[in-house]
Amino acid sequence: MTDKTTEKTVELDTPILRGKTEIKSVIVRKPQSGALRGTRLQALMDMDVNAMITVLPRVTTPALTVQEITEMDPADLVSLSVEVVTFLLKKSVLSDLATA
Repeated sequence: MTDKTTEKTVELDTPILRGKTEIKSVIVRKPQSGALRGTRLQALMDMDVNAMITVLPRVTTPALTVQEITEMDPADLVSLSVEVVTFLLKKSVLSDLATA
């Protein structure tokens, strides 16, 4: 099991085929500030597709390629994006959301 504060496993609705390997789940790591370079925080908070295409290859295991992300099921992109955005929120905000 992964540490909930720094990693989250996302089960994909539509597995990604990489060669003969089928990727059914992806681990999203909490990004460090350097992983966010080349994009805007507001774009990430808006779950902008281009911003996520920039950041997701840097914070996923296995490391997804830009092509894999652009070709993935939109529902899976949203699931991965939600995890990235959640990692950007302060702990106090997350605890407020849990009690709301």
